[in-house]
Amino acid sequence: MRKLIETQVQTQALQSQAHQNQALEINASQSGVGQSVAHESARKHVSGSAEYVDDLPLLPGTVFIATGQSTVPHARIKHMDLTQVKNYSGVVDVITQGDIPGKVDVAPVYGGDPLLAGDIVEYIGQPIFAVAATSFEAAQRAVNQAVIDYEILPAQLTIDDALAAQSFVLPQHRLLMGDPDAAIEKAPHQLSGEIYVRGQEHFYLEGQISEARLTEDGGIHVISSSQHPSEIQKLVAEVLAIPLHRVVAEVRRMGGGFGGKESQAAPLACMASVFAQRLKRPVRYRMPRRDDMVQTGKRHDFLNRWHAGFDDDGRLLGVNMVLAGKCGFSPDLSEGIVDRAMFHADNAYFLSNASILGLRCKTHTVSNTAFRGFGGPKGMMAVETLMEDIARQLGKDPLDVRKANLYQPGRDETPYGQKVEQHMLPVLVERLEQSSHYRERRTAITVFNKTHSTLKKGIALTPVKFGISFTAKHLNQAGALLHIYTDGTLLINHGGTEMGQGLYTKIQQIVASAFGVSVERVMVTSTRTDKVPNTSPTAASSGTDLNGMAAKDACDKVKADLINFAIEHFDTAAERIRFINNQVLVDNDVYSFEAFIKLAYLNRIPLFATGYYRTPKIFYNRDTAKGQPFLYFANGAAVSEVTIDTMTGEYRVNRVDILHDVGRSLNPAIDIGQIEGGFIQGMGWLTTEELLWDDTGRIISNSPANYKIPTAFDVPPVFNVALYDEANNENTIHLSKAVGEPPLMLAISVWAALRDACSSVAGYRFSPRLDTPATPERVFWAVRECERFNSEKGFS
Repeated sequence: MRKLIETQVQTQALQSQAHQNQALEINASQSGVGQSVAHESARKHVSGSAEYVDDLPLLPGTVFIATGQSTVPHARIKHMDLTQVKNYSGVVDVITQGDIPGKVDVAPVYGGDPLLAGDIVEYIGQPIFAVAATSFEAAQRAVNQAVIDYEILPAQLTIDDALAAQSFVLPQHRLLMGDPDAAIEKAPHQLSGEIYVRGQEHFYLEGQISEARLTEDGGIHVISSSQHPSEIQKLVAEVLAIPLHRVVAEVRRMGGGFGGKESQAAPLACMASVFAQRLKRPVRYRMPRRDDMVQTGKRHDFLNRWHAGFDDDGRLLGVNMVLAGKCGFSPDLSEGIVDRAMFHADNAYFLSNASILGLRCKTHTVSNTAFRGFGGPKGMMAVETLMEDIARQLGKDPLDVRKANLYQPGRDETPYGQKVEQHMLPVLVERLEQSSHYRERRTAITVFNKTHSTLKKGIALTPVKFGISFTAKHLNQAGALLHIYTDGTLLINHGGTEMGQGLYTKIQQIVASAFGVSVERVMVTSTRTDKVPNTSPTAASSGTDLNGMAAKDACDKVKADLINFAIEHFDTAAERIRFINNQVLVDNDVYSFEAFIKLAYLNRIPLFATGYYRTPKIFYNRDTAKGQPFLYFANGAAVSEVTIDTMTGEYRVNRVDILHDVGRSLNPAIDIGQIEGGFIQGMGWLTTEELLWDDTGRIISNSPANYKIPTAFDVPPVFNVALYDEANNENTIHLSKAVGEPPLMLAISVWAALRDACSSVAGYRFSPRLDTPATPERVFWAVRECERFNSEKGFS
């Protein structure tokens, strides 16, 4: 009897609260998965209230770090006098390599990245010693007081230098499919060529920064701008020679990352932690922009060469490729980067017979690192250049050559043995061709170019097929921790980091949808290694795929317990219980979500769970160079139209049309924003962002004054972006697809359009060399090359 009365009282309480808490009672279906929900920090970003590491209040006694750097690319240190550094006003401490208490090497994988150089320096800018001072300015000035004598050693500064010396940071790797040599020999047509594709500076708005604070148990709390908190935790523990459980790495948000904070944030965290342990004081290490551009790695330069055979339709019959990446002085992440360049050297095209050789060249320059797309964009540039060259030799529209080579049923095996299973590219390309009026515009542009001597227009449609998963298998896992509180609000923590891409927002939506509540009820908290351990970096476009599935797993566990409770408590069936619109429907009764959760708590139902996910199906055998390194492929295509001035090489991008595949979009607004941003960043890489070193190995593009990223004025005046609505055929989170990296490579269409405009000078009979970035100077010389072709062939 007493139990019956308690049940009646609890049920009445549920019903009486069904319409309370109106602030949260919005239609949850309008804010869950598939809806264009605003970025969770958008208002904070535009109002300036979003906190980044350097916005945190300074703790009493905080000291600031700067490093003394090598002024030569390769040398042995003969003598170093730091007396004036130590005596400089404001200096608290100075350390060299010998003062590091634990492991000196902070490399992510293979070793070779000392936190401070020892006897040998291997690039200009390499840290040799570090200073802690009472102000940022004092630390920066103090490091200039050092006196260092060097014994100069030979330096390899370019890919050509490394190739001549056969000097590599890691062994070569080759993909082989069929018999390319025989196929090329028998082919009706053959071509050889090369392109030099320069790297790219990440130029995140928030530079590299870390803060370290000593904890009461002798541990360290590191707050970092990093894409990989677990690596921060591991390396800090190793450098300090303490257990991992005494290190907490925390990341709330980054002001951009783009891969530059995957491995290269760790040295700052480690350096700050060493001083925090030595001085028992809080430490902040922020790199000024110039130091950041000198001391941290970039996207790899690549020298791509090929020899190919093809038929009269432009269909590739065989190809030999060599992709040589400029890795810098150490491996860093170059194994995976060059691998991914090789995996994407086919882009969207079936290579029936192919050899793709990847070389990891050692140079005495800063060690290059991850960048959006990893090596994929560099590999794609090889085959896209080849498509252009084939078209000009055969007198065809490059689009027709591209379409003839697209993956399709029966022609669907990649050079590494993975089958392309979702054949959407032919339809996607055809749809974009029609919607962008490509053929009509091609005809109009040809007429325009015949009637204008100075201004020339170009147009190109290029596809993208990008593999989604880490190529290092063990990284394809994620965890999450879910709490539901008795007021009906939810807190989710996961291993992914937010760098502006909207990961936290999508996780909010996933959790909200799982329980049928509005996103306002869900909070995503800072990524911390003491909440979710052993996390993978937020990279490889896999942040939502991995962490979204882990979050859903945690939701499913709690929800299953809640449903089982409701079945027993209300004596009903599972199919008669629904979570919708901030309410729980049981039979014909409606209860507010928070009242139902409170009832579950009173009945001792667990309201928290951990979630876990690991990507299925993926494997890769490095010995045989065969496997399935990707769970699926994201696809897209872009049409770009440009106008060039043949007298100066100056140009503008007039119009861009994009059709991109994101599966079932979790948040169309965020996905379209990522597509737009990725495209513009890719356009910058291929047009204006020029990384340059002088003959001594000193980087000369080391500030905003001499390194030009795109601005709002570079955005095409006509910029159409549409989502290709087809569910993923793999069981991803709500059948969505990754959107972080693939859109960057859509910008290859801008480079191809520029080359098309140059080719028009030669009547489309010849493709000039157009290395990237295709600056106005390079466009100018490409036009001159076309004019020389006309002169040699007797064309007017």
